[in-house]
Amino acid sequence: MTAPATPEGAFAAEVEARFAQARQIADAVLFEGYVLYPYRASAAKNRLRWQFGVLVPPGYGADRGEHFHQRTECLAEPRPGDRLAVELRFLRARRRTVERALPGGGFEETDELELADRVLVPWDEGVEQRIELVVPVDELDGEVVRPFHLPAGREVERLRADGATVGRLLRRWERTDGLLRLTARDVPGPYGVRLLTAVVENTTDWAPRPDDGRDAALARSLVSAHLLLGLDRGSFLSPTDPPEWARAASAQCRNEHTWPVLAGPPGRDRVVLSSPIILEDHPSIAPESPGALYDATEIDEILALRTAALTDREKREARGTDERAGAVIDLADSMPPEVLERLHGAVRGLREITGNAPGQPWWDPGDDPEVDPDHDRVLVDGREVGAGSRVLLRPGRRRTDAQDLFLDGRTAVVEAVLHDLDGSVHLAVTLEDDPGADLWRAQGRFRYFQPDEITPLEAP
Repeated sequence: MTAPATPEGAFAAEVEARFAQARQIADAVLFEGYVLYPYRASAAKNRLRWQFGVLVPPGYGADRGEHFHQRTECLAEPRPGDRLAVELRFLRARRRTVERALPGGGFEETDELELADRVLVPWDEGVEQRIELVVPVDELDGEVVRPFHLPAGREVERLRADGATVGRLLRRWERTDGLLRLTARDVPGPYGVRLLTAVVENTTDWAPRPDDGRDAALARSLVSAHLLLGLDRGSFLSPTDPPEWARAASAQCRNEHTWPVLAGPPGRDRVVLSSPIILEDHPSIAPESPGALYDATEIDEILALRTAALTDREKREARGTDERAGAVIDLADSMPPEVLERLHGAVRGLREITGNAPGQPWWDPGDDPEVDPDHDRVLVDGREVGAGSRVLLRPGRRRTDAQDLFLDGRTAVVEAVLHDLDGSVHLAVTLEDDPGADLWRAQGRFRYFQPDEITPLEAP
């Protein structure tokens, strides 16, 4: 006879279902940059690893530009008796060394060990860790603290070929400690909104020696750390695009070394993913993507073709570098042509275009009398802006390229006013203090901002 489900069990099952959907993108965050093409430890780009969401021991990061904490703040509308589910996810470095068997017995460390199907090399493996917590929202009026302690350890894996021991792998991991702090406070207003704060800290008590570098710190760090937050019955407000009545309160949220967004399918608002990588609300993996390639700075099609073209020796080294790298090799080698073809591009939407004469391009900006990039003007804050106007750049957080955020507060000159087919206006600009501005101008290469991302200045 099956026991009836308890309210706690039903909530746990529902939260797990919601988090499972969010983990599809959270896994991409967790392993972003884990191993890059050509997926070999010997490649230069795989020698400096783990750049996102790394929380180092506090004794290491103070004067090295590293961080030991993340702070997430977002607005929530909990209901009476609501509960908050929290899942902290990160990778823990497990250092692997390779030893070959000696003829007379014993082992010695080596830079590589060739086996029939792979070439084993030293490598730091990433092991997923989860810290889970469920707490009534009412208890967050006072600070809720959840410490965690991960002990050091060691394991040995013997390697055999043709019935004989040919070597072994030694894996070691260091003690890592941390804690999760949760608080909430009411936001003034009629809607019962609360500002939720979640802080993740690495509290590992480790004093580095003068010769200890980043590799030593990584062995005691929380790598690719991110949070999943879920409410039982209430909802979250979008941190990047809140409703108008909540914009002032949302602007007061302080997020440090992380970026919260609504997660799960569009239209759902009960889960937030707080990521060290800038994302938009409801991010998703493209349905055409056949598997994880760990290198989102590249296009899947290019990576698949390049990976399939690696030599047999390179593929064996990739398989010996990491199991995930070996899975990428197997994926590229087994990808059928129809799957590869889908990676070339996808149409997300169509609309009808009418009115063009036979043989004439459906739209040619050079023949459109209604647009003139060199002379068109657009009204911004009551002032006309066009080619030659000086402007102050104020990139928006919601839709801008991450690199444009570094240009906040810089001054630029408008080169052209451009209109796209959706009716949006874009300003092509060059930076005033860029020594290469004349070169970019001659080549027609500009930076682009929308009118609400600039402030007009006086004429040059």
